[in-house]
Amino acid sequence: MAIEHHVNLLSATLINGLIVALVVLIHYEVLIKLSGLLVKMRQSHRFRLIAAVFGILAAHTLEVWIFASVFYFMHHGEGWGQLVGNFSGSILDCVYFSFTTFTTLGYGDIEAEGVLRFLTGIEALTGLVMITWSASFLFVEMQRYWPTR
Repeated sequence: MAIEHHVNLLSATLINGLIVALVVLIHYEVLIKLSGLLVKMRQSHRFRLIAAVFGILAAHTLEVWIFASVFYFMHHGEGWGQLVGNFSGSILDCVYFSFTTFTTLGYGDIEAEGVLRFLTGIEALTGLVMITWSASFLFVEMQRYWPTR
């Protein structure tokens, strides 16, 4: 029993690391592509900034869905723990839980139990870093394209 728990903990750590790496790489690529796209755009500064915001929102949504998919498969798999509370086991409930975790909003109506708790913590930390990274990117883009007064 104790050996099985350590194997699951080790596996969860590896899975968490891979998910974080995937999300960070996706975020990096989106910001690089957005930066290049904004430079090439001939539209007004307003349109450029709105395009940047929508691009970042799309990236965050994809990242949340990645975490949600892992929550779904771990919840339905053996030995990972489960999500409990106001939770039906659906992918949409996993997406909702993932959005509240990624944004660190955490309503508390769904809770993780078992090894699955580690993914919850790493998603909150990753979400905080990705959101901050996005805010920094938008600040730089606003300085670049915002009209001077």
